[in-house]
Amino acid sequence: MSVVHRLAVGWLVDHLSFINQCGYEICDSFAHPGGVSPNTSVTSTEDCHSSSAFAATSSSSDGPSYCPGNAVETEGKRAKTRYMFQEEFFDISKPHIAAAPEEQLCQEVSLTEIKANSNREEYQEEAKSDTGDSLATARKKRKRKCVFNQGELDALEYHSKVRKLIWEGTLDLVQEGLKSGFLHRTTAKLSCRKNNVPQHIVCGLAELCEMAKQFPAVNESDHQAVRVLEEETSNAEQDLLSCVWENSSNCAKIIVLMGQKYLVPPRSSFLLSDISCLQPLLNCKKKYDVIVIDPPWENKSVKRSNRYSYLSSWQIKQIPVPTLAAPNCLVVMWVTNRQKHLRFVKDELYPHWSVKTLAEWHWVKITTAGEFVLPLDSLHKKPYEVLVLGRVQGDIKETLRKSEGILPIPEHQLIVSVPCSLHSHKPPLAGPI
Repeated sequence: MSVVHRLAVGWLVDHLSFINQCGYEICDSFAHPGGVSPNTSVTSTEDCHSSSAFAATSSSSDGPSYCPGNAVETEGKRAKTRYMFQEEFFDISKPHIAAAPEEQLCQEVSLTEIKANSNREEYQEEAKSDTGDSLATARKKRKRKCVFNQGELDALEYHSKVRKLIWEGTLDLVQEGLKSGFLHRTTAKLSCRKNNVPQHIVCGLAELCEMAKQFPAVNESDHQAVRVLEEETSNAEQDLLSCVWENSSNCAKIIVLMGQKYLVPPRSSFLLSDISCLQPLLNCKKKYDVIVIDPPWENKSVKRSNRYSYLSSWQIKQIPVPTLAAPNCLVVMWVTNRQKHLRFVKDELYPHWSVKTLAEWHWVKITTAGEFVLPLDSLHKKPYEVLVLGRVQGDIKETLRKSEGILPIPEHQLIVSVPCSLHSHKPPLAGPI
């Protein structure tokens, strides 16, 4: 299980352990050699249609082994190669930005104090960056930075409301992690190196989705809505990008796309596309009890860097959640800390989908030593992200019939974990939900 500790406030989860327990074993002819080499990009699909990219390593062993990196075991005449996620991607031993000692507060912090700390932080940053500027220019920049716009004021107000819950709940879960040995206070002190993350791992899923847009639209009468991944089968990119593919076996399968090899976990299926090409998924005519959505929200950083395309509010509303949702389906939406997006989900998006908002949870990111990865009161970036949970409201009789045995969703919970270094890699929800 991914859950290390469960308290009333939430969960301390082990993301790495969850990935390695998903069953990334290749059987028979897919076994090494000739399979995936070390540091190969692979793909995991969770709950049928969400995917994430990561790196894995493999090597050989004469007998059964369950240690990271040891891969080959024999079962009668059938060889198996087991792949493990690289631990370096979760080796976050130090905060990205260390909090000042006076900001590591156990007591209450008022909204005024948070603003004062943020202003002081802004002033210090500007003072460093303005060394070569004229005094007049530097003063103008500092003055402009100290004025909060409405979005920043809304974010500060929201933070002041949830700060106590996040601080106290995280503290309780971290203390449990330290007692059990899952977290180690000495890690950061003994480590003299920076967080060691391989830089050459590149995820090509965005490029693959762009490729999918260029193919002809799939007709609704297409009878092969779902195709089964076979062993030793080479598929063209157009075939893989035009329908839902399923791995119904108990072993992982390897597929090759644009020259890169990907691992598809056992008993899973995927559609590699974007929301403009969801017809193959709709053709399956399946209903889902849980739908998790992590949209690329619009923000200034994405606009400046142009790393990936973002979705507008109108585009997100076009996701056919009502068509895909079973009665009482639980919908989970990852939202940035921008209050504009949070209000949109609760006040506009969920009502549009006939989803009733049930709770707001927070994912809190910590180091292996139990520290926040970012200062809790930082103005720019927070060490937490928001999940908005809701339930589909449909036909009353059907809803009542299906609601038997469904556990209530707590109003506020924390999911605390060491984050993956890969961009936007979210923690597992299989344990908490």
